[in-house]
Amino acid sequence: MAAELIDGKKVAAGIREEVKNEVAAYRAAGIAPRLAVILAGDDPASVVYARSKEKACNNVGIDFELFAMPSAIAEEEILALIQKLNDDSRVHGIMIELPLPKHIKKQRVLEAVRPDKDVDGVHPVNRGYILSGTDGLFPATPQSVIEIMLRSGIEIQGKHAVLVGRGETVGKPLVFMLLNKNATITICHTKTKDLGYHTRQADILVAAVGRAKMITADMVKPGAIVVDAGINAVEGGGICGDVDFAAVQEVAGAISPVPGGVGSLTTVLIQKNLLKAVRMQTGK
Repeated sequence: MAAELIDGKKVAAGIREEVKNEVAAYRAAGIAPRLAVILAGDDPASVVYARSKEKACNNVGIDFELFAMPSAIAEEEILALIQKLNDDSRVHGIMIELPLPKHIKKQRVLEAVRPDKDVDGVHPVNRGYILSGTDGLFPATPQSVIEIMLRSGIEIQGKHAVLVGRGETVGKPLVFMLLNKNATITICHTKTKDLGYHTRQADILVAAVGRAKMITADMVKPGAIVVDAGINAVEGGGICGDVDFAAVQEVAGAISPVPGGVGSLTTVLIQKNLLKAVRMQTGK
């Protein structure tokens, strides 16, 4: 029997309605949630992402401002803009589109954003909040993994979660998010010996390693929950995940697809972060 589908689009639609209602309530109270996005250079994917965020914000009533800068922009000019946005009480969230031009120090720029405006959840202060179990602004993709399970009725507490991937963006933050939900964690990666032995122990198997169809059916315990947080380009167009979906869905109890799974939630969870940032800055 094929696995139950964990429908990211359906979950995202539910969260989007929550965001719309919360934005409307803020506007009625005289507060207009505003997101500022800084785009340096003309990387085609970054331009597309920035415009898609603008459209998503327009759909829920969030004010959006794009600061597009040339590739030759000086690092100090970007830092000056960030400081200006940090000091502007009308701006509640700041995002830096990556990659930045090569002459700019990425970490210096990311760390210049005020932690309570860091809706991407990349500032070291927010990373520290994840480790300590304190509330903060957390990165959207690992949040998506948690939310897609909780909102699909999947119990995390007490389950053995095996995470394949230890990257800075998804894997490392997710370890502590799962621990904060009282899961028991095993962390695997590309250097793990006999990977299949570990993945077959999982009640919940999360793939976030960035290798197309790396998780095969023989690596999954029958009935396990499989959440695919990978995105890989497919030759000829399109994307696929880190899980061999067609084969694994015959073994798993529930599985998230790519596309239509974890990635469906990321933009709306950035909007959720923006609203959390509004609360942190205004106390309302």
